[in-house]
Amino acid sequence: MVKRSTTKRRSRSPASVSLEIFGDRWSLVIIRDLMLSGYRTFGDFLDGAEGIATNILADRLAKLKTAGVLASKPVAGDRRKVHYRLTNKGVSLAPILVELLIWSARHEDVTPSSLRSLAMRGRHALLEEIYCRWRRDDTTPSGSKYRHLAEIFRRQHSSLGLSRSA
Repeated sequence: MVKRSTTKRRSRSPASVSLEIFGDRWSLVIIRDLMLSGYRTFGDFLDGAEGIATNILADRLAKLKTAGVLASKPVAGDRRKVHYRLTNKGVSLAPILVELLIWSARHEDVTPSSLRSLAMRGRHALLEEIYCRWRRDDTTPSGSKYRHLAEIFRRQHSSLGLSRSA
């Protein structure tokens, strides 16, 4: 049985409800970093490249936790430190996130780091890696050993007629 939220919604439209949960700029960045970068702690997110403010980060983590997208637990030995982890509901966003990365790679000028795993293995292999790493609770950044793949990805998509559209 699917657990339904008791949060008051503006609309019961699936698109509206989804956007209320993770449609702001920072929530998807947090989900991406949990999924692909191996981030676990508040400090990991603060040290990320995007430069999220502490108050925004605290708000989004709480919002995602309330929505059941992520869970937190105190670290053994240091109860002040908390580890965040995607829930089943959160990791089920993996196909959406991968498609957003692919869309962005096709149509926008993005940094190579966001394309490494996609370029090397494609969407199905990346999804399988995400799910396997999640089941193992592995925090190693996805595709961390691949540094040269953005150009390969662009060439593959160019040869398939999937290059950036104007």
